[in-house]
Amino acid sequence: MSVSLSPLTLVLGGQRSGKSAYGESLFKNGGVYLATGDASDEEMAQRIDAHQQRRGEGWVTVEEPMDLGRALHRIEKLHDDQPVLIDSLGMWVSNVLHKGQSPVLMIEPLVHQMLKHQGPIVVISDQVGLGIVPMNAVARAYIDALGLVNQITAHHANQAVLVTAGLAQILKAQN
Repeated sequence: MSVSLSPLTLVLGGQRSGKSAYGESLFKNGGVYLATGDASDEEMAQRIDAHQQRRGEGWVTVEEPMDLGRALHRIEKLHDDQPVLIDSLGMWVSNVLHKGQSPVLMIEPLVHQMLKHQGPIVVISDQVGLGIVPMNAVARAYIDALGLVNQITAHHANQAVLVTAGLAQILKAQN
């Protein structure tokens, strides 16, 4: 079973699993890339650059580390029904927690806004919680928040895919 662009697709995977490349491969002619990363240090700047180089032509990049709702509204005004790739919810959750806010309280209205977008949206997120429970409270709070954000997003998504070692496994498929 293959995945095509549906109203809302969630792509999950671990670090370096190939989830972003898989999500990008769903777009035949590019689209709007809503990037949540922030080049706060040299290593992160290199990661962002690698993502940009891999994407190539056909993509419009919108950078927004915090207010995804506002960014989606801006995308709708400027790019109408273009398909959107949001990369990633994991980084967004980290950014929101760092500012002392609750991504769990923010995700439901955000997902409903995604579902109202005229074009398809693919959301990339990190699959967390498969390993040991971290020893520090910050890491546990991140895992708890992202796990709940992923569950809520998957519940509303038309499709959900888990990418491991570059291989996609369909978790949910409906049109």
